[in-house]
Amino acid sequence: MTFSQTLACAPARPDLSAPPIGTLSPPVPHPALAEVLRRYRVGRLLAAEPVAEGLLNRGYRVRAEAGTYFLKCYVDAATANRTAISDHHRAMAALNALGLPVAPPLGCGEEPGTVAAFGGRLFALFPWVDGRHQHGTELSLPQCDALGALLGRLHGALDDVCAPVAQPAGYRTADPLDSAALARDLRLRARNHRPHGELDVLAERRLTERLDLLAEYAHRRPAPQAAPPTGWTHGDFHGLNLLHRDGRISAVLDWDKLGPQPRAEEAVRAATLVFNDRTTGVLDLVRVRHYSQAYRATGAATAEHLAAAVHRVWWERLNDFWMLQWRYQRADHRADPLYPASAGQLAWWCQEYEQVLDAFAN
Repeated sequence: MTFSQTLACAPARPDLSAPPIGTLSPPVPHPALAEVLRRYRVGRLLAAEPVAEGLLNRGYRVRAEAGTYFLKCYVDAATANRTAISDHHRAMAALNALGLPVAPPLGCGEEPGTVAAFGGRLFALFPWVDGRHQHGTELSLPQCDALGALLGRLHGALDDVCAPVAQPAGYRTADPLDSAALARDLRLRARNHRPHGELDVLAERRLTERLDLLAEYAHRRPAPQAAPPTGWTHGDFHGLNLLHRDGRISAVLDWDKLGPQPRAEEAVRAATLVFNDRTTGVLDLVRVRHYSQAYRATGAATAEHLAAAVHRVWWERLNDFWMLQWRYQRADHRADPLYPASAGQLAWWCQEYEQVLDAFAN
């Protein structure tokens, strides 16, 4: 099924009119945590500690009389509404019923469904899943195969548990002229930032480099019709949303961004976040190839779909400035540690474009 609309599919620009939230929002007081747990009927709250990872919502590891749980407080404006949260929860439960490593939330005893409201905020309670985060370069090659196969199975299962997706006529990508104007503005902000530190020096240098790259590659902007097929995706598939235990993935976490998008692009985007050197951003292309071959073997995408996705994600990164927009336009420094590797990866990717394409598509 197709429809005639051409959708925008450019890098997400931060909403500068909205205050930074997520982990900058006020923490949930202990009495509020206790009251929310009471609604889930898991007994008295015995202990609670914040979970450090994540930028968009607040999470707590809580120990109650009935056991240990993960309590999530939804504060990100894009996902903190009951309808969206409930839809995501239903999809998680359906995936879990199919045997996939997804831990659905508990039902709320005092309110219908799985979402509890308290103090103007929405909450959900999940079973605590044992495991640890592992960076992709720590994974063995069979584990890379398993990761690609798991993402392919998830994409296929989402087709079964979510509503059918209409294929758009195409996706408009970022305009390099707009991106160049933004890069010049950010470069000026970096130059004038006080106190002026190493990251500001790096940002100014990388933005000058980015302007050169945008001029050099402007003719390679993807056509709207070049996108691979659209399907349901996790929306935020990367290492901090994966738990590993005993050599296997024990849980895929954080389904807040579940939604339709060009599906092979999630596979590419995830690999750039999972299999990168955390200092330089350079991809481990041997591991990428194993992961991509296993993903394609599930039938989730063809080599041609992956090739199109590589080009579109590369273009997305070439035009993406969200980390520096957070820093210079919102005075939000939480993404600062991510920037050096991200900027390094893009410069390396431009030099090694054919090798990256080969690793994903052959």
